[in-house]
Amino acid sequence: MSATTIPVTRTKTTSKISDMVSPHLRQNAHEIQRFGTVIQELPIGLDAKVREKACAFLNVLLADTMCLRDLYKKAHWQVAGPTFYQLHLLLDKHYEEQSEMVDLIAERIQMLGGVSVAMAHDVAEMARVKRAPRGREEAPVMISRLLEAHELILTDGRSRAREAAELGDEGTNDLLVSNLVRTNEMEVWFLSAHLVNMPLTDAR
Repeated sequence: MSATTIPVTRTKTTSKISDMVSPHLRQNAHEIQRFGTVIQELPIGLDAKVREKACAFLNVLLADTMCLRDLYKKAHWQVAGPTFYQLHLLLDKHYEEQSEMVDLIAERIQMLGGVSVAMAHDVAEMARVKRAPRGREEAPVMISRLLEAHELILTDGRSRAREAAELGDEGTNDLLVSNLVRTNEMEVWFLSAHLVNMPLTDAR
């Protein structure tokens, strides 16, 4: 009886299989989209020029909002005094709300085919919010600093909402009016009440 040859199915070697699941580290390549540009063909019914204008002013508002968010966290960590507990909680609540705002603005820029500013050093170059000192400040000073940042963002936000409406960009207009303006106004109301000199026990 002659021996028959059984065909053998070749499989990838163990080393090849392990290569497939090994991370490819230290990769580098050119940017796929430059900052300040928009995707030219995007089927959302808005011209590239309109989207470019909206992305430009949204990125400035985004940088300012990121600074305001970080001011809130700084104040949350460093606040002291008789109202520490109330302010500690309030400042962190506002920090979370501003963090959500950052995402909303950044995602709107991406929806419009733009590139959202992201890194701290780039944000610092674009932002108009006054830089706080590294050290600790009194609670009223921290609150005043936060209110100034809110006012800057609210003033520009209303102006940009009108501009977005004129450009026919209802989505950006709605974001600025329904989210940015209303959230910042609410936070100003809560914060500014802490600067009113009211008696605690006996009326004047």
